Amino acid sequence: MSATLDSSLQPQQKEKPTDIAALVPSQPPDGGLGAWCTVLGAFLIQVCNFGYTSSFGVYQGISTSSVLLRVGSQTFSQISMFENILRMRPLLQYRKTRWIGSFNAFLLISGGVFAGRLYDRGFFYPLLWGGSILTVFSIYMLSLARPDHYYQVFLAQSLGAGLGGGLTYVPSVAIVSQYFTTKQALAMTIVASGASIGAIIHPIMLNNLFGRLGFGNTVRASASVEAVLLLIACCLMKTRVSTKKAALQDSKNIINSLSTDGAYIVAAFGLLIFSIGFYFPQFYIQLDATSHKLDKNLAFYSLIILNFASFFGRILPGFFANTLGVMNMMIFATGACAAVIFGMIGLKDIPGVVLIALFYGFFAGTFVGLTSPMLVVLSRDIMSQLGIRMGIAFFFSGIGGLIGTPISGALLTEEFNWWRPAVFCGVTSMVGSACFATALIILKCRKRLAEDKGQNEA
Repeated sequence: MSATLDSSLQPQQKEKPTDIAALVPSQPPDGGLGAWCTVLGAFLIQVCNFGYTSSFGVYQGISTSSVLLRVGSQTFSQISMFENILRMRPLLQYRKTRWIGSFNAFLLISGGVFAGRLYDRGFFYPLLWGGSILTVFSIYMLSLARPDHYYQVFLAQSLGAGLGGGLTYVPSVAIVSQYFTTKQALAMTIVASGASIGAIIHPIMLNNLFGRLGFGNTVRASASVEAVLLLIACCLMKTRVSTKKAALQDSKNIINSLSTDGAYIVAAFGLLIFSIGFYFPQFYIQLDATSHKLDKNLAFYSLIILNFASFFGRILPGFFANTLGVMNMMIFATGACAAVIFGMIGLKDIPGVVLIALFYGFFAGTFVGLTSPMLVVLSRDIMSQLGIRMGIAFFFSGIGGLIGTPISGALLTEEFNWWRPAVFCGVTSMVGSACFATALIILKCRKRLAEDKGQNEA
């Protein structure tokens, strides 16, 4: 009787075998409809956010100066969407307004230090939708800015739009790594190319609409386009695996991991130094051309040429990343950027403007397109920390961009001494390139030590 009872209970006492496949995420599909829809969504995020920020330097001919300040006769500003068209007497006012675009770019890039950690904790969708809504709302508020109310433009364009873009930037790039392995660099460079497309579309659209619709209606039309594109992007992007369990590491372990990773530290420092000089051609090539009395139409389209070349610079390296190596191409591209910046010292004619725009656009695009794949390479063994690692690295990059452009403007002075900022930005770019080369050396030494250790254990 007892034996029979024991045998009848025995099946109920057995535990179900653990399904390892259910606990461990499958390998990325390296393609498929869901993967490429996510890439398209991330591409549209870059068109709307980073593309809009990158296009601020092309608004020199737009007559909207009354939005910020009542102005005088000379054009000094070259930093944000409105700086290029401000004709101010007081240099103090110029120095104040040029922070609008710099702070916007800083928040857009550096906001990833918080968004990246939240992404690691599984908050991808709140970041995506929340950041998109804040971006669109801020641009609509920008259309309501009143004349002589600097703080309204700063709150809308710098703080609101910058923070909204910062919430979506790192998550939209990091999620691509969930879907790809061998095609990862290609997918990320396609995503990065969206910024170049946005930097071409936005200025042409606004430049043609401002004269017809006026400032407020034009900005509202631009905000409506952003709203539609961001809505499509939010609907297309899906997470393949949850990152909540992987992100339960405490902050102490993360700090220890980052502080002992020499290659990552050097590369992050390289992003900081390189970004100090990175924006100089993009924000100042128009002013350089006009100060040398070159054709005004060419001055406007010089940045269109630069952004057009940047599109190919961002997307083409993705096809060669597995063959040439992400780090090798990054070192070459940043070194080439430094050389072109030095070349701006001799910019005096139309062919020079076109050549600098083409070459700098291409190599600067390569740098932007390969930054995220480089961080993936540096985080290969700790992919659960990819979001926070991207966020911290972009935070340093944002600081470089924040301080670099005002320093360049101070070195330029009202006399337009172009050699001073060109030399400064060229040197900082060279130092940044050297940092990336050092990070590659550290990676190779680490790999060699690991191979030697494996052979000794065998």
